Amino acid sequence: MAQPSYHPDPLIEGFLDELWSSRGLSDNTLSAYRSDLQHFEAYLQQRQVALRDAGREVIQDYLGWRFDQGAASTSSARLLSSLRRFYGFLLTRQLITEDPLALISSPKLPRKLPDTLSEADVDALLAEPNSEDTVEGRDKAMLELLYATGLRVSELVSLTLEQISLRQGLVRITGKGGKERLVPMGEVAISELERYLQQNRLALLAYGQSDVVFPSNRGRMMTRQTFWYRIKLYAQRAGIHKALSPHTLRHAFATHLLNHGADLRVVQLLLGHSSLSTTQIYTHVANARLQALHAAHHPRG
Repeated sequence: MAQPSYHPDPLIEGFLDELWSSRGLSDNTLSAYRSDLQHFEAYLQQRQVALRDAGREVIQDYLGWRFDQGAASTSSARLLSSLRRFYGFLLTRQLITEDPLALISSPKLPRKLPDTLSEADVDALLAEPNSEDTVEGRDKAMLELLYATGLRVSELVSLTLEQISLRQGLVRITGKGGKERLVPMGEVAISELERYLQQNRLALLAYGQSDVVFPSNRGRMMTRQTFWYRIKLYAQRAGIHKALSPHTLRHAFATHLLNHGADLRVVQLLLGHSSLSTTQIYTHVANARLQALHAAHHPRG
């Protein structure tokens, strides 16, 4: 028996036109909305239900059908986001009287653990830059400070001389929301930073004056993208093939502290998280590490 042909409802294009004109969404985003809505409408047409007449039960049936087809929870979550926005559009245009998504909850997504490096990986990465080279000496100091403090990359590249105190071994950071925090640097980072300030920084400032601690080779504030490129360069040279992100060393800082018994609230303060729940994801990374060690070394692991 032949499948009935699919005829898209003009409401979908009206909705997408509204998104394009009012939100300025990209073509890729609009294409994703169109795909979600058209697949849903094709399902409805097989059941002889119009888009504007779809109720909570038929939407739940569709989600169940998708689950049986092996759809990922992330895909279903995106679909529900598309449907919520579409039926919200119909509701504001008074084309429907009730929101069929009101009592439907999104699927619970697994928390993605941040990518991190082992302590051996970090040692290899930090050992890679040559401190005798002007640019690499700067990079070495940046990497040591980043791992020692858990700063965000944006905080690191914008760091000014008045924010650091070598005598006290502290760096003063104004983070998100204008909140200030003091972070200890540690002996190795202090030593590397002291060497850099006495040698490499002066050479970098030959092309211009700046109060940033780590200027570019043109004497200006370095971009996040430039520093990220430098991290990837050293990781490649060190033979590290793991997926890295601009926050990799920040994640390693938090994870390694917890692995060595640091209190979660102390890590929260050092990272500058306003909520403890944001920091708690690192306990999952630490626990995963402990479980792996247990499995590898315990007689009944």
